[in-house]
Amino acid sequence: MKPRFEVSSCEAKAWGFTLVEVMITLTILGFILLMIFGVFRLGLSAWEKGENLKEDYQQVRIISQLISRQIKSIVPYKIKTRQAEGDYLAFEGKARSVKFVSALPLKFSQPQGFVYAIYDFQKNGKENGALVLYEQRVLNRDFMSESPKEESGVPLIEHLAEVRFEYYREEDPQKNQAAEWVEEWNAQEKKELPRAIRITLVSKKGEKAEEGTSFTLLASLPAHRYEEMRTGPSRRIIPSRPAG
Repeated sequence: MKPRFEVSSCEAKAWGFTLVEVMITLTILGFILLMIFGVFRLGLSAWEKGENLKEDYQQVRIISQLISRQIKSIVPYKIKTRQAEGDYLAFEGKARSVKFVSALPLKFSQPQGFVYAIYDFQKNGKENGALVLYEQRVLNRDFMSESPKEESGVPLIEHLAEVRFEYYREEDPQKNQAAEWVEEWNAQEKKELPRAIRITLVSKKGEKAEEGTSFTLLASLPAHRYEEMRTGPSRRIIPSRPAG
């Protein structure tokens, strides 16, 4: 006769799971899956943000190279006027804008003479702005007094909190003048162009402008002075370049 084995209630509970234990297990598993999904989503967001920053930086780098090339191609273009102050250089430098004549156009595919360029920082909101380029050909003597058409502006770099233009002034012992960066440049008074131009771009980030990253563009002006030389009855202006 075969022996009988009886299973107690305690042993039966050890072999299975109660409803409470199943619910606790599913809850813990849900928390684990939620954490995994959160980490995955965070990693994907960081990757997308990194790609966007990389693309934005690449765009800023390309545009900054074009700006630098145009600034380096600035010519000391002299505007002839019949007013009492006499002729003056076509250049106006301020803290948030700069106007000049360059031999290198950015908007026109075929270079045809000099172009008059205006770089202006325009704010679209409290802390959001763009660096806008206006460009036209030099066709008349009053081009600097004319306001550019608003629709002709091209936003070069957007989502900026601030743009600062600075101009390098060389040392002049005769005038007791030290070398320094200044916020404005009056070419009509100084009779020359600045030795270099520095542009600081502050990107918009967060609620405060100081939290954004800054990018500095420095461009020297090879032809920053002009000399008048007479050749018979006519007169021409030849840019003078620094030695070396």
